[in-house]
Amino acid sequence: MPLLEINQVRRISATVRLDASTAAQLDQYAAFLRASADEVVDKALGYIFSKDREFQDFLRTPEAGQIHPSLRVRHAGGNGGRPRRARQSADGATDARSRAK
Repeated sequence: MPLLEINQVRRISATVRLDASTAAQLDQYAAFLRASADEVVDKALGYIFSKDREFQDFLRTPEAGQIHPSLRVRHAGGNGGRPRRARQSADGATDARSRAK
């Protein structure tokens, strides 16, 4: 039996807009905890989601599985992380713009 248990977590990057005062307090709270703002947001949301009983009830409804995502998730390279292929014209020349991306 291993002495350590490693939990791998899939992380994504997303963009959110905050009030300027909330962003400032987020940075202050992160400094207070000696953590990153990302960690503070992740843990704070996890805490809220687990403590909100009405939300937990909502998650057990069919409606919860039919939501329209509003979080702006950034995908690596805009194509799921796959390397971009260079475009070729009809004469076989490679498009320089494709290589630059």
